Amino acid sequence: MLIFENIRLAASSIRANKMRSFLTMLGMIIGISSVIAIVSLGDTMRSVVANEYKNVGLGLAYVYINSQEDYLGENELFTQEEADRLKEAMGDSLRYVGFNQSTRTDLSVGRRTSKISVTGLAENPTAMKNLNIIYGRMLNDEDVQKKRHHLVLQKETAVNMFGTENAVGETVKIKLNNNLEEFLVVGVYQNTDSALMKALQGGSMETAYIPESILVSPDSMMWSVYMIINDASQMDLMKERIVSYFSRTKNIDRQSIVMSSASEEMNMVDSMLGSLSAVVGAIAAISLVVGGIGIMNIMLVSVTERTREIGIRKALGAKTKDILTQFLVEAAMISAAGGMIGTALGISVVAIGGMAFGITTVVKFQVIVIAVVFSAMVGLGFGLYPARKAAKADPVIALRYE
Repeated sequence: MLIFENIRLAASSIRANKMRSFLTMLGMIIGISSVIAIVSLGDTMRSVVANEYKNVGLGLAYVYINSQEDYLGENELFTQEEADRLKEAMGDSLRYVGFNQSTRTDLSVGRRTSKISVTGLAENPTAMKNLNIIYGRMLNDEDVQKKRHHLVLQKETAVNMFGTENAVGETVKIKLNNNLEEFLVVGVYQNTDSALMKALQGGSMETAYIPESILVSPDSMMWSVYMIINDASQMDLMKERIVSYFSRTKNIDRQSIVMSSASEEMNMVDSMLGSLSAVVGAIAAISLVVGGIGIMNIMLVSVTERTREIGIRKALGAKTKDILTQFLVEAAMISAAGGMIGTALGISVVAIGGMAFGITTVVKFQVIVIAVVFSAMVGLGFGLYPARKAAKADPVIALRYE
């Protein structure tokens, strides 16, 4: 068939000018690899963020009072008693209610001191933090209720302070409210957070967990209450119930009570990353136009160099559409080849980046198909003018061309 003959002729021409053909493809290679890498990076980040929020728990929510003043009054803060009453009023709908109180302080063992983050956990602590305990046990409700000086330590802290991972039964001193208080290590956990989550949490700061009842006294006034909704699909209903509850009990206008959830934040971040990826991808796609101009330029040179060949083919009976098809096929092949190389390069860049940061990458098949097809279409579009010029060449003049 004629189309296969044109493909053969195009391939022969490309092989005859390997370096020139590669340099012509370079614009497409850079453009396609940039688009695929950026779009895939955006999809990967969206997947990573979604997974992190799912690990935290889409049922996580917090409520606070949006004060109209520069400071928060007592009625715009929360007490432990109010948190307990909320949990009682909502019943089984809430798995966890606490203040998510944390502090950065010193942990001491003998003469060794390390700066760590200490976070308090309320009753049903595993609902808020499902830690990967490798030695000992997790904090329990009795620890919280009786204000026991028990602590769950991160593995790295245990190794640093005791020279061994299994520090269960050892004691440490933690500086709280300017006082050194002694704690018994009841568990050691391994941090399984991803590199992204560690960065969001402030980098390499190690975290220990103690009963929140030790960090928060009965007369403490806190600016927000954290909770875990038992059924994340009922988040909107629970939001309405909790806002109404605090509006009544604190006698505050509903508009001043703000409740946010992990699912809402995830959707907002996902939308932002999707828009950013689309915009940056569109900017990167501009380089495809540059690549198309390069194809047009080289095809015009090729038409000029092969003027005599065109004349001979026309003299032997080749029709205008045959010449047009030949040069269009050649332009599309150069562009598609650049697109395929660019696709492989883009996927490789994303894969290497994923391995470097320990992230599972996302490369959608439809993005690859669109990239290769689009690159071929660019080649056809920018190759049309040189092909038309070749097809309209006068065979008599072409045969005289030297």
